[in-house]
Amino acid sequence: MGNTVSCCVSPESSPKLPSRQPAERLEEVQTSTEVSEDNTVPYLQHISDREVPDELALESNPSDHARASTIFLCKSQTDASFTVRDKRKSNHINHISHVSPGPLSKKYSSCSTIFIDDNTVSQPNLKSTIKCVTLAIYYHIKNRDSSRSLDIFDEKLHPLSKEPLPDDYSHVNPEHKVIYRFVRTLFSAAQLTAECAIVTLVYAERLLTYAELDICPANWKHIVLGAILLASKVWDDQAVWNVDYCQILKDITVEDMNEMERHFLELLQFNINVPASVYAKYYFDLRQLADDNNLNFPLEPLDNQRAKKLEAISRLCEDKYKDLSRAAMRRSISADNLIGIRHSNAVLS
Repeated sequence: MGNTVSCCVSPESSPKLPSRQPAERLEEVQTSTEVSEDNTVPYLQHISDREVPDELALESNPSDHARASTIFLCKSQTDASFTVRDKRKSNHINHISHVSPGPLSKKYSSCSTIFIDDNTVSQPNLKSTIKCVTLAIYYHIKNRDSSRSLDIFDEKLHPLSKEPLPDDYSHVNPEHKVIYRFVRTLFSAAQLTAECAIVTLVYAERLLTYAELDICPANWKHIVLGAILLASKVWDDQAVWNVDYCQILKDITVEDMNEMERHFLELLQFNINVPASVYAKYYFDLRQLADDNNLNFPLEPLDNQRAKKLEAISRLCEDKYKDLSRAAMRRSISADNLIGIRHSNAVLS
């Protein structure tokens, strides 16, 4: 009881940690013993210094960890790397040779007019965000490794409409515009926000990782619908009820919606938390996806009203950072004073 040496040496005490060399264990035991002999606080290893198994480090879920690469961006670059490189090379050649391929789709600032992008991580543009999210789902379907699915998400077993499905419904990949039209209809009817679209993609990729599934032609509608259903309830202040989606999708019942939502939550292990760092990563990766596929975000001219709004936001951020720096300075001065007092007491003693 209370013997820190035996706790550190015993391998049964922490079975989840990887095995270490005897020299490392001996060094830790000596450190723990030295600290205990000084009659100070017991040696406690900081959480950031603890070893993480290699299996967990390699299999980090991108929907949970900000440092893990998003699945959709990796899938989009598997077959699009050559295409994207060709597009950039073509644009560079056209720019050098001054040959215009057609009307310019992107606006450029001039001396008299400045164009700014209103699409930010805190306030994304709804239409552009939905285009990017549906494009990510399109690449999930197109470049899937297999067609792993569950019956609860199969469109033939749980149809969303009374229209009969073709025989090859599970083999033909939907086009991007079909996916965009489906998602756009739900967001317009339910009046959902652009942030909800990003969280929808986070939940979809979390489902694929947790449940080991693939988005395929047979299940993409139900997976997207289930992710939108959860995202709207978690993210938006005024959640949309399941019965409201039944008004949008006329041929689906509330019981089917409830059952799909329950299975979706169980497969997510009820983990609906989206850290701010993960949200920001998905936002910027979606922007990278848009840039790779020539999806331009809307640029608006900088008028007086926009300039005043931008200036007000800049001042607000500047004041906020000043307050943080002052608080940090006060903490630093307090720490210096505390160290000086301890040093004086040590000299006097």
